[in-house]
Amino acid sequence: MSILHTPVTLGALELPNRLIMAALTRCRADANHVPTGLMVEYYTQRASAGLIISEATMVMEGNSAFGGTEPGIYSQEQVAAWQKVTGAVHANGGRILLQLWHGGRACHPLLNGGAQPVAPSAIAIANEETHTPEGKKPYTVPRALEDAEIPGIIEGFRLAAANAKAAGFDGVQIHAANGYLIDEFLRDGTNHRTGPYGGPIENRARLLLEITDAVISVWGAGRVSVRISPLNSYNDMRDSDPVALTRHVAQALDARGIAFFEVVRGDLYQIQTGDVLAPARAAFHGALVANLGYTPEEAAAAVTSGTLAAVVFGRPFIGNPDFVARVASGAPVVESDPGTWYRPGAAGYTDYPALGAV
Repeated sequence: MSILHTPVTLGALELPNRLIMAALTRCRADANHVPTGLMVEYYTQRASAGLIISEATMVMEGNSAFGGTEPGIYSQEQVAAWQKVTGAVHANGGRILLQLWHGGRACHPLLNGGAQPVAPSAIAIANEETHTPEGKKPYTVPRALEDAEIPGIIEGFRLAAANAKAAGFDGVQIHAANGYLIDEFLRDGTNHRTGPYGGPIENRARLLLEITDAVISVWGAGRVSVRISPLNSYNDMRDSDPVALTRHVAQALDARGIAFFEVVRGDLYQIQTGDVLAPARAAFHGALVANLGYTPEEAAAAVTSGTLAAVVFGRPFIGNPDFVARVASGAPVVESDPGTWYRPGAAGYTDYPALGAV
């Protein structure tokens, strides 16, 4: 598996190895969505990853979906706090991108001062609940965005990208996956609009591509990544033709020359099946990366074959801050405790020991 420990260049990003740490929601920011000292420690511990992708980070105020403790990047206080994270990661030899995110219909009024969430269409997440200050509650019906409001969303992403640069990140990733706002526009199960942002794939992909262009205007294409999950049914998502959707998005992003394209290759709930990596690889000629359930052995085979430039790992980095070293040595991988993934405090967050720690 030595190929996973070889350097790779993704756009303008030069990585020391091909083991990328996935964006992992951990809910350790404060009540004002400001990163904390505990987050500095957490990311620093994992700086040996070829690249860290930060947890989903709010680009605009008032769009909380994770109990009010996910970080933001829209205030100067948040920028200053993120500077401590990036500075510590860089001091320890790491590289880190900020994942730009809008929760869309997954937001809840009880987390956002009573504000109704927004989405492409007024369709609620069905048969699921979310954590709120009043306990677990069903998701509410979102308000369909007017076409005239969409430039404001795009500008929100552009400003967030500029703030990420001020915070010292090495680039950004646009979160267009897992049933949040951009993904809701992409997939026809949630996008029932007419007009320029609804209907055929070309229109449904318009928001993502306009956001991508806005973010590239800040960073340059070589430091911008996009993540999609065309099969994942998380957050009550579906699409009638995920392969065609993947192909169209891949072609459009290929033309823009982004640093790398991340594809979630399957469905967390195993409801929707299919091969979306093959059309992504055929249409996107730059650096393709993927995630969801890879073993190191499978990852090495995917890189060796030329299918992927690098592989994204999530859960292994939770319980193994030194996951890269463990893969290199063949040491056992610690299973993390799901009960602590989103619970405040250091337990299950920064207290997993590295190899040889006493």
